[in-house]
Amino acid sequence: MTTMTVHDVQQGSPEWHALRAQHFCASEAAAMMGVSPYMTRSELLRQKATGIIPEVDAATQRRFDDGHATEAAFRPVVERIIGEDLYPVVGTLEVEGLPLLASFDGLTMDWQTGYEHKRINNDLRALRDSPDGVEVPDQYVWQLEQQMLVSGARGIWFCASDGTEDDSLLIYYESDPELRAQLIAGWKQFAADLANYVEPEYIPAPVGKAVTSLPAVSVNVSGAIDVRDNFKVFAAALTDFVETRLIREPKTDQDFADLDLQIKALAEAEKALKGAEANMLSQVESVDLAKRTLDALHKLARDNRLAAEKLLAAKKESIKAEIINEGREAYDAHIRSLNDRLGNAYLSTAKGTVRDADFTGAIKGRRTVTSLREAVAVTLANAKIAASATADKIDANLKTLRELAAAHAFLFADTAQIVMKDNADLVLLIHARIAEHKAAEDKRLEAERERIRQEEAKKLADAAEAQRKADEKAAADAKAAAEAATAAAAPPVSPPNPADVADAATPTMTATVAAVVPQAAVQTSGYIASAPQLSDRAAAFLASRDWPNQAARNTARAVLVEFERFCAQQEKAAA
Repeated sequence: MTTMTVHDVQQGSPEWHALRAQHFCASEAAAMMGVSPYMTRSELLRQKATGIIPEVDAATQRRFDDGHATEAAFRPVVERIIGEDLYPVVGTLEVEGLPLLASFDGLTMDWQTGYEHKRINNDLRALRDSPDGVEVPDQYVWQLEQQMLVSGARGIWFCASDGTEDDSLLIYYESDPELRAQLIAGWKQFAADLANYVEPEYIPAPVGKAVTSLPAVSVNVSGAIDVRDNFKVFAAALTDFVETRLIREPKTDQDFADLDLQIKALAEAEKALKGAEANMLSQVESVDLAKRTLDALHKLARDNRLAAEKLLAAKKESIKAEIINEGREAYDAHIRSLNDRLGNAYLSTAKGTVRDADFTGAIKGRRTVTSLREAVAVTLANAKIAASATADKIDANLKTLRELAAAHAFLFADTAQIVMKDNADLVLLIHARIAEHKAAEDKRLEAERERIRQEEAKKLADAAEAQRKADEKAAADAKAAAEAATAAAAPPVSPPNPADVADAATPTMTATVAAVVPQAAVQTSGYIASAPQLSDRAAAFLASRDWPNQAARNTARAVLVEFERFCAQQEKAAA
């Protein structure tokens, strides 16, 4: 880790000033952040850009010397508290390309504890005595943050005193990571503004030009109603003032200051005319002509004053709107440039992904054009800082998505929303979505494999069944063919001889055959000739038996013939 570089220069010396000119200093951090009561951000920009630093007058130098004296006087108090010696140190450190410098009123040898002293004043006394608790004011906190950033200190003793413990304030301050990030972002934006700095036109502080007073209005009435007045002179002067000198289009602070005084002059003219009228009427009651003249002049002065007042108010509002619009356009341009860098319109004030710049709130209470512009400039800078920080977070999250989810981009259709998360939360979300997707994909693949296994098993079972049926059919066909061949090779069947049947069979069998085979048919020679051929199955049955003699075989065949005839008749009758 890079550590602070210590410079052997004395604070306040020419070498110290030269070193400060090349760095962004801790004592300038409040001005950079727009919270310094002593210097505006625009003034700091000009100083850094031009190198021109206002000379220190005698009174300011005396304040500096008094501050150094009280700082040195109070240092032993802090050393007693922390139990270590403190040494003035000037150190520098480059942080993210920023050349930072910090001057310490005191730092311990190990750089872990610092000391920053201010001359106590009524504001700091009020802070010390506040019942609401004591915190380092904003105008000082940025200096302490930069001191700890440069040195790596764990904490800084912020002290304010008159050099004694009797009138003192002590606060031990530790760095706030969020404020430190804002500090770095603030200096980055300041560096960008410094690189694009253009010296503005110098406009001196406006001082209203003296307005030549209109002639005093006088009117005297004698006892003979002799009215003596200078209305003609006054009218000529008032008309010339209204037509040629009254500012109609104020644009600069100088114009506004002049117009303000001119309005006051017109108001005085109205007052003088009213006074003259009162004076005249107190001398005589009937001066109709003088009264009408006075009324006309009064109306002229009043109408033009009112018109000028309205113009002044309207022009001020117009310039406010113009300055706000300039700030708005600059902020919008910054947002567009950040979105161009990110490759998508992630930043949008309308969607709330980046905060809007409250230029209207910033200019409240500002009366001059210069103060209006400064308020808008500071607000613009702070808004740019915040927007840039958001863009940096989005950029880091996009890189995380590319690194962890390049193969699963389809899971992150809501990228525009999730890139606004903290990076650690985004990493958890990425892992969770990918794990969930993988589990679902594994389940789907397992189901697909099971379906394929079942289909293959069914195919094998169907094939085996088909083969079994084919084998059975082939065996049956072969057997039938063999039986048919056997039947075809058998000798012709002679008609059964009843005597042979009687000889070969028992009385019971003879009676049975006689019941099946008509005796008349059996005894005729045409029975066998007219008997049909046995079916293949009957022939196979007849061939499969071992008959004791030919007579028995013939008798069996005769029975089978009669059976098949019966079956044929039954089938015909059914048809």
